[in-house]
Amino acid sequence: MFGTQKGIVDEKKIDELLERGVAEIIPSKDSLKKLLMSGSRLRIKLGVDPTSSNIHTGRAVTLLKLRDFQELGHEVVFIAGDFTAVIGDTSDKEAERPMLSPQEIEKNMKTYKEQVGKILDLKKTEFRKNSEWLGKLTYKEIGEHADIFSVSDFIARDNIKRRLGGGKRVSLREILYPLMQGYDSVAVKADVELGGVDQRFNVLAGRPLQEHFGQKPQHALLFSLVTDPSGKKMSSSWGNTINITDTPDDMFGKTMSVPDQLVEQYFISMTRKAREEITKLLAGHPRDAKLALAYEFVRMYHGEKEAQKAQENFISIFSKKEVPEQKKVIEVDIGTTYVEAIQKIGFTDSKNKARELIVNGAVTSTITGEKIQDSNATIEKTDHVKVGKRNFGEFKVK
Repeated sequence: MFGTQKGIVDEKKIDELLERGVAEIIPSKDSLKKLLMSGSRLRIKLGVDPTSSNIHTGRAVTLLKLRDFQELGHEVVFIAGDFTAVIGDTSDKEAERPMLSPQEIEKNMKTYKEQVGKILDLKKTEFRKNSEWLGKLTYKEIGEHADIFSVSDFIARDNIKRRLGGGKRVSLREILYPLMQGYDSVAVKADVELGGVDQRFNVLAGRPLQEHFGQKPQHALLFSLVTDPSGKKMSSSWGNTINITDTPDDMFGKTMSVPDQLVEQYFISMTRKAREEITKLLAGHPRDAKLALAYEFVRMYHGEKEAQKAQENFISIFSKKEVPEQKKVIEVDIGTTYVEAIQKIGFTDSKNKARELIVNGAVTSTITGEKIQDSNATIEKTDHVKVGKRNFGEFKVK
């Protein structure tokens, strides 16, 4: 199964790879370290379902680990789950995940390679879609795969057990998902698969399937889940993500809302800043550590210059209460309501939400310093507004 070319044997880097942000290694850390120290060139697999058009920094945990393997000379296989996304993974869900249409999946996947390229060296990355092999399977073959597992294996999972115990529906479709993810490992001949701890069952499904097809069972490298301020897993489904495509200012601002107690985890899992530097930052003022984290995120995805600018903008806005240089600008007619302008500029996707913002005191004129709380208020002259915590705009009268 292993490639003939040798990987780089650097024990310090291998130890860092196997420890940083890692929650569990199956069958064991020692066995994977031994394999890496042997110099065998391994195939490292990561599958991501395109359930959203954006890849978020929570996904960067595994992508950065892929890059670590890549830098040690191993083969990296990134699988865009265009077929598995149709079925839907419910590993972290308390209800069925809706099936996505092929059109939605194709739209979501349009810029995946470009986004992945912000972290991985695409020239050294094998980029695959699992429809290549899953779309060709027959009922006979699926039955052969399914025979390796029992229904009790599936329903023993905590979230499935809770749903069944609560009388919630669990579809037969959901049982197919681990089979498909497991067969991905067979198709690409994976030596190691990466995933979150919530993916444990799915990742382990690859091992018996590989044995069935005469392959050596892959190692599983599992990672602690990255959470948001409320404790929920960072997920496109929850809408609580810091996306790697976010603008520098948005990325910086979202990061600054991360609770102090999560800063260390974010540094370790989602950056490659040296541990000594992280320890030093955490020993200082929490706000300085968070500023450094926000700066690092923007630097990673937008470059040093944009990181510096985003930091200056943030400090200017929130410390000095100034309006940033970068703001959205639209032209409006005299008499246009603030509700219409807020929707038009893109701060909300509906007039009802814009109306709610105004009524709840979330819209302020930065020229007068007064809140605009009349949902029928109209724009009679050019105005600059702040909407929520981070959105600034100019309504320029024609």
